[in-house]
Amino acid sequence: MRAALPHKFLIKHQSPVKILMTGVFFMKINEKVIQFEKPPVITGFAGVCGKKEGEGPLAKDFDAIFEDTTMGQQSYELAESALLHDAIIRALAKAKKSSADVNFVLSGDLLDQCMGSAFALKDIDIPSIGLFGACSTMALSLALGAMLVDCGASCAVAATSSHFCSSERQFRYPLEYGGQRPPSAQWTVTGAGAAVVESLGSGIKIPAVSIGTICDLGITDANNMGAAMAPAAKKTIVDFMQATNTGPDDYDIILTGDLGYTGSLLLYELIEDESKINIRKKHRDCGLLIYNLDEQDVNSGGSGCGCSASVLCSHIMKQMASLKLKRVLFVATGALMSPTSSKQGNPIPSIAHAVLLES
Repeated sequence: MRAALPHKFLIKHQSPVKILMTGVFFMKINEKVIQFEKPPVITGFAGVCGKKEGEGPLAKDFDAIFEDTTMGQQSYELAESALLHDAIIRALAKAKKSSADVNFVLSGDLLDQCMGSAFALKDIDIPSIGLFGACSTMALSLALGAMLVDCGASCAVAATSSHFCSSERQFRYPLEYGGQRPPSAQWTVTGAGAAVVESLGSGIKIPAVSIGTICDLGITDANNMGAAMAPAAKKTIVDFMQATNTGPDDYDIILTGDLGYTGSLLLYELIEDESKINIRKKHRDCGLLIYNLDEQDVNSGGSGCGCSASVLCSHIMKQMASLKLKRVLFVATGALMSPTSSKQGNPIPSIAHAVLLES
């Protein structure tokens, strides 16, 4: 006979809300939104970046700007790992935590087999969970970190990174090729972000999260990530608002991961055509915040795992810590492509995960 599960693992169904009992905490699942009765808390965060990002409008908010994009390493891939390692160490220091205090670190990147995270974490003695959500990974890691903390972990670290040089030669062309970039193309951010999530403490709360579903608009152009990701952003935003009975005015900002200029315009059209919701006044995009589009030659804006990670864990969270922002719906978007799928002419599926942040 199968042994009975301990009480904390029982799932009780209360239509239409499912409640996962985890000790003294309750994780309520309302449609596609997971709500925490006792919200996990972000107690430390850090965002770091490379030289180009440090020349943009958010320079004063980053915890570190590295003029040498090789980070003193022998390859751009190892440079990305060094960048991610630095962000994690800084976030832990701000939270006054050591690696021994952390139950899990959740991290991912754009490189094959998440090697950027693997090399960044190999000298940090923390149980590691590798994630791939493309540019949505920061929201994914935060959402899963919050769920782990709600389920009994005392501390988790959510992190991710990207590097322009390592990503470009994996997904598009070798840097030496010098190919022309179309107006819809985005510039992969050299940056990393990390956040320490705890069950107790003071800081930015995570009252709710939502794991997205995969969408496909049929876009095959690897230089048009914004158009590929906009349908997923639309779906996650609309689903979250419907499940929580909220609208755009209930948030200080609705922050997307990196749709860029092209993707943001398409997002507005998709939402307004289907749901009659207008988010234009509340919407901000990390890919548009991190660069000066008119001055930095980045075409449609920034992209990459490190885009939303570095912007969220510096500029946005600092504004929340100072109470300039009190309620942010963070929706990071990801294009689920690979070098193989692109060469085979397959469309680019996308996904978007949401994390509600409250100061």
